[in-house]
Amino acid sequence: MTGLRVFIALAIAAIVVVSALPLMVVFDLVGGGDGWGLCPDGLSSCRNSYFDAPELAAILTILVFGLLLLVRFAQRAQRRVDRSRREKRSGQASPPPNFAGRR
Repeated sequence: MTGLRVFIALAIAAIVVVSALPLMVVFDLVGGGDGWGLCPDGLSSCRNSYFDAPELAAILTILVFGLLLLVRFAQRAQRRVDRSRREKRSGQASPPPNFAGRR
C-alpha cells in the first residue's frame, strides 16, 4: 500500500518537473546560458529548425499524459487495495455504488 503512494508521489513530481522544463530552459536562455544545450552559442546565434520546438512540445505533452495515465492507474489500484483491506476488516463485502441517480 505504501509503495503505491510513493509511486503516485514520484509520478506527480515527475509531471511537475516535465511541465516546468520548458520554463527552466527559457530562464537559462534569458540569463545568457545555452538553454541546456538548445543554443550552444547563446540566444543571439541560435540556429534551430522550425520543427525543433513543436517536436519537443509534442514529446513533453505525450510524456505528461503518459505520467497522468500512470497516476490514474496507480490511484485506481490504491482504491482497490484499500477497499479489499476494509472488507477483510469488516468481514463482509461492501455494496456496489448506486449510479441510478447519475446521468
